[in-house]
Amino acid sequence: MLVTGATGRIGRVVIDQLLHAGVPVRALTRRTEAGATLPAKVEVFTGDLAAPETLDPALNGAGPVFLVWTAPPQTAAAVVERLAAHVQRVVFLSSPHRTPHPFFRQPNPMAVLHADIERLIAATGLESTIIRPGMLASNSLAWWAPAIQTGEVVRWPHGAAETAPVDDRDIAAVAARALYQDGHVGADYVLTGPESLTQAAQVDAIADALGRQIAFEEITPDEFRRLSEGMVPSSVVDMLLAAWSAAVGRPAYITAAVADILGTAPRTFRQWAADHATVFTEGSQPSATSR
Repeated sequence: MLVTGATGRIGRVVIDQLLHAGVPVRALTRRTEAGATLPAKVEVFTGDLAAPETLDPALNGAGPVFLVWTAPPQTAAAVVERLAAHVQRVVFLSSPHRTPHPFFRQPNPMAVLHADIERLIAATGLESTIIRPGMLASNSLAWWAPAIQTGEVVRWPHGAAETAPVDDRDIAAVAARALYQDGHVGADYVLTGPESLTQAAQVDAIADALGRQIAFEEITPDEFRRLSEGMVPSSVVDMLLAAWSAAVGRPAYITAAVADILGTAPRTFRQWAADHATVFTEGSQPSATSR
C-alpha cells in the first residue's frame, strides 16, 4: 500500500498502523533524505504531486493509495489520472465541507480543492473512501505552544467558539483500516473528537496537563490578523476567523465514526494534551496546515 504525505502528522502514523497490521508499505516523499526517518521495512520512493510524472515508480504494482494532497491544485487532475491508470482504490484525506454545521460551511479554499479532487476521483471510477477529519487536536501545537513555552498569555480570538478536536492518531487508525480492511469502499467518514469544547476550555485542558495555569486573553479578529501577518497566509486567517465566528454559541458537530470503525472511543482532547504535554514545554511545533 502506498502512503503519500508519508512524513506528515497523519501519514506517518498511518504507516505505523499498517506495519503493525503486517501490511507491506510504500511511502512517497518529496525529498530523498526524508525517507531516512521512516522505518526500515518501508519501501521509500521519491516523488512529488506537483510533478505527476515522478509518481509512476511508486504507483507501479501498488495496492490501495492513501492520498494526502500536499501540492498546488494545478496538477490534481493529472495526479488522479495517474492513480486511475495504476491502482484500483484510493483513501483520500479530505475535509468536512459537506457537513451541515456553520463551522464547516464558511468559505474555505482548501475545502474547494478537496471537493474538486473528490469529483476527479469519482469521474475516474476509482474505488474510494473519503476521510473527513474536523479540527485537528494537533493544531493547538502551532497555535498556542509558542506562547505557552515562554510563559506568555495565550492571546486568541473567539475563545467561546466550540470545536470537537480529533486526535491525529484516531484519524490515522481509521485511514489504515480503510486501506487494509474490506467494507470501506464507497464510505464517507466525518471524524471528530468525542466532546464539544470552547477554544478557551482547550487551553485550560492543556494547562491541566502541564499542572500550571495558562492565562487566556480574548483579542479581536483585527488583532489576530495583525499578529498572524507574515506567518500565516491571509486566506487561511480569514477562513479560520469565519469558521470560529460561526461556531460561537453552537455545540460542535460530533460523530460516532471513530468508535464505529475502531471499536474504541475516540481519544479526548484531555488525553491528547496529556500525551503531548512535553511539546508545550520544549520542542518545535508543526504548521497548523500540515497534515
